[in-house]
Amino acid sequence: MSGRDASLSAIFQSIQGEGVYIGQRQIFLRFAGCNLSCAYCDTTASSSKDIEKTCVIKKKNEVLRLANPVAADAAVEAVNSYISGSGPFHSVSLTGGEPLLQVDFLKDILPKIKIPKYLETNGTLFDRLEEVIDLVDIVAMDYKLPSATGCGDYSAEHAKFLETAMLKDVFVKAVFSKDTTVQEIDEMSAAIASKDDSISLVLQPATAGRGFKSVPSPEQCLVFHSVARRKLKNVLVIPQSHKITGLD
Repeated sequence: MSGRDASLSAIFQSIQGEGVYIGQRQIFLRFAGCNLSCAYCDTTASSSKDIEKTCVIKKKNEVLRLANPVAADAAVEAVNSYISGSGPFHSVSLTGGEPLLQVDFLKDILPKIKIPKYLETNGTLFDRLEEVIDLVDIVAMDYKLPSATGCGDYSAEHAKFLETAMLKDVFVKAVFSKDTTVQEIDEMSAAIASKDDSISLVLQPATAGRGFKSVPSPEQCLVFHSVARRKLKNVLVIPQSHKITGLD
């Protein structure tokens, strides 16, 4: 695979279902493959072994398929056809999987897309972010809590990532489960506040699905919000709305 192509799972238009831009209409460019394997992940083709042979493009009543890896020009054409035919759109969401795994492709396509670029990322590949930060407008950065992900501690990577992400409009979102502790929320909030206490934090209660059952209680939502607000000025509890609406 070269910088001129990438493995994608889908290109489609929908409504943003999480974070501070929830409810905004976007074009979604969903990348396949991820460097993490979070317990609550609900995205098919998130691991390299699950990458499909084709990328699905959904347009009204028509479904098109492009062979993977998808050429950069073909992806740009698909995105721009939405912009010219179905707008207005708030932005194009670069989501996954993990888009920064295919950073050369991003460097190729982003200058050719003329609406704001919204990067959704797991917040661990800080070196890759440095390569494209000048090409994106908004960074939706995940903060991975070990209790929810079942993965390791990425706090050091998140700290470096946030330093670069702050060059643009950035907010942080963190999925938490019933196993998440007050200490984790407090330490995460302190880490974010050490960079800028005005950075918005979205606490996202995990939802059941694909074998994941560690759903937090309403009481945890209230407690964790209070804990985070001790250090951060803007903390929101926002579930994933697309799980309810089916807009995904």
